[in-house]
Amino acid sequence: MAVVVMDSDDLERLLDKVVSRAIEAYAVQVPVSLPPVLSRTQFMELLNISAPVATALFKRPDFPVNREFGNPRIPTALLLRWIEEHTDWAEDNVGDKFKAIRNHATG
Repeated sequence: MAVVVMDSDDLERLLDKVVSRAIEAYAVQVPVSLPPVLSRTQFMELLNISAPVATALFKRPDFPVNREFGNPRIPTALLLRWIEEHTDWAEDNVGDKFKAIRNHATG
């Protein structure tokens, strides 16, 4: 068994580096042109979908909608991740490495 000895400053720098890499690898980046949370209207306009389609999506148990604000709101980062996970192209065309990273990030 190997033993590594380092002072607290070195350990802190190492942990900062590891955490930064993890955040970069697993964070969903929301384009600055999009708000962090979408209203129903913004969501429908962004995806160019009708009200009935939006309603059907909001009823899905796996769809990331939040109703705690009085009106349904969609966290943009979760929407982008949900779209990625529910797009056939990604499942059919991305490599195993990406799938492993995605599965690790989403639990």
